[in-house]
Amino acid sequence: EEAGLWYWVWPISCCRLLHCFATDHIKTLPTDCPADGRTWVPFGKSCYHFVHGEEDIPKSYTIERAKEICSGFSLLTVRSAEENSFIADYSSKVWKGSINIWLGMYYDSDVDAFKWNDNSPLTFNKWEEVGEEDPEQPLIDTCVILHVASEMWENVSCSENPENGVVCETLQNGSPVLSALVIVSVILILGISAFVWFIQQRSNSGSTLLPSFEYHPPFGAPSADQTCLVEAEEIEETS
Repeated sequence: EEAGLWYWVWPISCCRLLHCFATDHIKTLPTDCPADGRTWVPFGKSCYHFVHGEEDIPKSYTIERAKEICSGFSLLTVRSAEENSFIADYSSKVWKGSINIWLGMYYDSDVDAFKWNDNSPLTFNKWEEVGEEDPEQPLIDTCVILHVASEMWENVSCSENPENGVVCETLQNGSPVLSALVIVSVILILGISAFVWFIQQRSNSGSTLLPSFEYHPPFGAPSADQTCLVEAEEIEETS
């Protein structure tokens, strides 16, 4: 009975093991950031390159120079509070001292609103109390920076505030579909291996694939007719 119970419980335990394996590997899938000799840091679905000088000292650039440095990629765009905090926290770790960072944003006078350089609208913002509409700042000369210390945004003059830190950004090249296929393949291989092992164990034990069970009817009291029959048989034997 214990052996039969084991063969039923073992597949369930195997499935749980496969689930844990797949979950762990989803978390540890390798990222696919650019391999161009620069250091790229993955976060979410993007990769970031923090431009700095020697000995991790931040180096400031003009907005035009920042765009040139990030040519082929994009200047930093921030689309969530989590991403905003990540940039501020990580830059304070890799750069000595506090610095402001250019955001890849511009003011679109046609729609009277700020947009990212790829023309997508702002789905998240963290403006200082002055807000995005600073009456003292000419919109034609407006750029936006991220204050690392406060994690707040400020619109500044592109010419009067000429130099700030640079962070380049790009999407990771890894395909979610490909990653999912890899995980499914691993699970299938492990599942097939476990099934083969299961069959071999049953074959080695000399039993069938499924454990056999004997039917034992439940115990019940004899009926009145059965009682009379037994008494009659006993009387014949004694006579």
